[in-house]
Amino acid sequence: MDSEKPPGVTGVILVGGKSRRMGQDKSLLEINGRPLFLITLAACREALDTVILVGDRPQRFDGHDLTIYPDIYPGSALGGLYTGLIRAGSSHIFATSCDLPFPSAPLIRHLSALAPGNDVVVVRHGAGLEPLFALYSQGCVEPIRRQIESGNYCIYDFYDKVATRIVTGAEIAQLGDPKRLFLNLNTPQEYRHTIQEEQPCP
Repeated sequence: MDSEKPPGVTGVILVGGKSRRMGQDKSLLEINGRPLFLITLAACREALDTVILVGDRPQRFDGHDLTIYPDIYPGSALGGLYTGLIRAGSSHIFATSCDLPFPSAPLIRHLSALAPGNDVVVVRHGAGLEPLFALYSQGCVEPIRRQIESGNYCIYDFYDKVATRIVTGAEIAQLGDPKRLFLNLNTPQEYRHTIQEEQPCP
């Protein structure tokens, strides 16, 4: 697995979600005393030279030396990807949501190292894809724009229009358990369960 920071890749943390099912801002929920967005930020900064945030209410992240861009097309993760690509100024972005409690810097580097010749590098875990911990190139900009303007916000639907590399769970197994790597917190019950699992044994 790759240990150097890949050139030409900007980390983009999407912080524009409304957290409706959680009932509070997921980016500020704490795991082991640290807000989720800081956990994600640390993994991205370990793996990549440049990291930006895309979303609204930038005052939430004051004091962390971050560049934050509002969504060009608000209201969807697909719009966040588009904004990240437009604002990043690099050939590729690594896009992640802000609510993964266990993001992996080595996995970010590994997926980013697959950039040559690919517009999308995404993991298939179980029956589904993980589009919000994935690599995207500038070649995705126009397909995403056309899809958004058509009213389709399904994040997968432009994949067949660009060069997409599907990475299997088996390919990344040495980096950790995919169930943990891609754990996503959407509800208070999921958050409480994760907190309980992370409590040290007495």
